[in-house]
Amino acid sequence: MYNFVIYIYLFAVKLVSLFNPKVKLMVKGHSEVFDILKSKIEKDKKYIWFHAASLGEFEQGRPLMERIRRQYPEYKILLTFFSPSGYEVRKNYQGADVICYLPFDTPRNARRFVKLANPCMAFFIKYEFWQNYLKNLQKHHVPTYSVSSIFRKNQVFFRWYGGKYFKVLTRFTHLFVQNEVSKELLATLNIRNVDVVGDTRFDRVIEIFEQAKQLPLVEQFKKNSMVMVAGSSWQPDEDIFIRYFNEHPEMKLIIAPHVIGESHLTEIIGKLKRPYVRYTQATPENVEQADCLIIDCFGLLSSIYRYGEIAYVGGGFGVGIHNVLEAAVYGIPVLFGPNNLRFQEARQLLETKGCFEIHNYEEFKEKMDRLMTDAPYLEKCGKLSGDYVKQHAGASDKVMKAVRL
Repeated sequence: MYNFVIYIYLFAVKLVSLFNPKVKLMVKGHSEVFDILKSKIEKDKKYIWFHAASLGEFEQGRPLMERIRRQYPEYKILLTFFSPSGYEVRKNYQGADVICYLPFDTPRNARRFVKLANPCMAFFIKYEFWQNYLKNLQKHHVPTYSVSSIFRKNQVFFRWYGGKYFKVLTRFTHLFVQNEVSKELLATLNIRNVDVVGDTRFDRVIEIFEQAKQLPLVEQFKKNSMVMVAGSSWQPDEDIFIRYFNEHPEMKLIIAPHVIGESHLTEIIGKLKRPYVRYTQATPENVEQADCLIIDCFGLLSSIYRYGEIAYVGGGFGVGIHNVLEAAVYGIPVLFGPNNLRFQEARQLLETKGCFEIHNYEEFKEKMDRLMTDAPYLEKCGKLSGDYVKQHAGASDKVMKAVRL
């Protein structure tokens, strides 16, 4: 049944690729994988394979890749992605020796891939449970690990209709999970080669924090003002925080929207009633005159949070919130929308009282008014937020100690 579903999915994707440029890019990338492996894999070298579905999973695997790179330079790194949103952004990542897509999990693809790549070890990040790849890795006695995985009782493995699909989990040498609930759920399937180590994303955001860029134009924009940084925002988020910004001249605003396109930027600008400047058009002269700085380029958000006293992370009124840890690591309170139930770190941050869920403008205004006028409260919330991130670091070290290289 599994293979039948994969073939149906493969057919559907190829059909959609005729009309969707992003899917077409993925299909093309999948078709080039085996040529890449033939030309780039060095037969006399040992490769450790990391697979990440997309960009978020890549960031979770990155601390491990970079530790292996530093501590065991004799090993090569093979990095694969399933989606274009990961591959196209990180195809030139210097921390891996070979980077390519991972083809669909058909029996033939899995056999060819494992034979050509010939990894000595494999890491699958978070939700990657590909039956045929895992079967072939086990057949070739390749130690294979699931890292930063998290399990919930509504997943197929634990449902009556899941059949024997849960057996895919028995093919891992070891599973490094995020929480005790995951370990307990796996125990109900008699899977006990499990350690609770936490989430490697905490290690990654701390690394980003330590390497944060200094941005002179942003420093000049901020000066001595109180700044809110709104990251990865969507239209429903912007409707809320821009309204507040327009009515509160005592604060400045930095917006780094999730979608950087001219139509979206024009929409944002149309809502602003105070002076603004786009980052790519900012100069030392005009940036000082602006009350709102619009980040219209990629790669700066994780460093920009350092300039805020308060952060807002978007997505909570639609697709699901984006990376709250990127903001919280700077020891500032974070606000976000209600679609956060699937994000363990967001739920735990809410429990610390360092971050806040808002459902509408009135709730946002109430919380912002308190943060803006009560300095001890602002400091206390920020400290709770930052301490939470620091206390949950260390997953990468725990994995490295358990894995034998």
